[in-house]
Amino acid sequence: MPPVTTRSKTEPKVSRPVQVAESIKDWVVDEGLNAGDRLPGEAELIARFGMAKGTIREAMRILEAQGLIKTRTGPGGGSFVHEVSRQRAKALLGNYFYFKDLTIGDIYQLRLTLEPELAASLAGKLSEDVLRLLEENIAQYSSPAGDLEEERAQHVASLRFHAILAEQAKNPLLGFVIDFMVKLLSDLTVYRRLYSPPNFELWKQGNDHQKALVKALRDGDADRACAIMTDHMETAWKLMRQQEVEMQSRFISE
Repeated sequence: MPPVTTRSKTEPKVSRPVQVAESIKDWVVDEGLNAGDRLPGEAELIARFGMAKGTIREAMRILEAQGLIKTRTGPGGGSFVHEVSRQRAKALLGNYFYFKDLTIGDIYQLRLTLEPELAASLAGKLSEDVLRLLEENIAQYSSPAGDLEEERAQHVASLRFHAILAEQAKNPLLGFVIDFMVKLLSDLTVYRRLYSPPNFELWKQGNDHQKALVKALRDGDADRACAIMTDHMETAWKLMRQQEVEMQSRFISE
């Protein structure tokens, strides 16, 4: 029977169901179970972990809330190992940052470090279908927005360009982190209305950089792709910071 995880006296106290949930996760890894594999029934879990029925049930509810198991009822039902989707993982991680008061600089500091590396790694490696998808995405904001609603939609679409690239990353951790930052920035832009007032220079620079980047990626020029993405991140950081300052000034004046 795997031992229930314990904590030192200096660490915050963790409830018994949480400890059991962690032990179940460790057991799943030790047993080499994969997504879709059935977990033991409640009686077997009680015997295996030496805990009361209520504790086991609460531990299973915790794991289900985390997206790590899926429970089905009816014939063939039970609890099954479940792979957390990228969308759910981003949502859960986003909850952690909800009250962190992130700034544009916090996000772009990481983007400037990681996205040029991603661009360089993808040069000459993308299929024509993906390259066309990137071009079709750029086409959604090929002209300046006519109103604020269109401006908001264009900001979100231009960030989706980077999410498409993140999905192509050979390094799953690099791809996830960049995709998560794109989501944070997209949410921040909409929530704080950083698309207002419209910024023609931000639109033009973003358009030019993304078109040039697609060409470098198609040509397989890693150095050029890295340089373009670096300039893209530095320029966007500066211009988005201006939007952030403008929004803060309006908030104070109001």
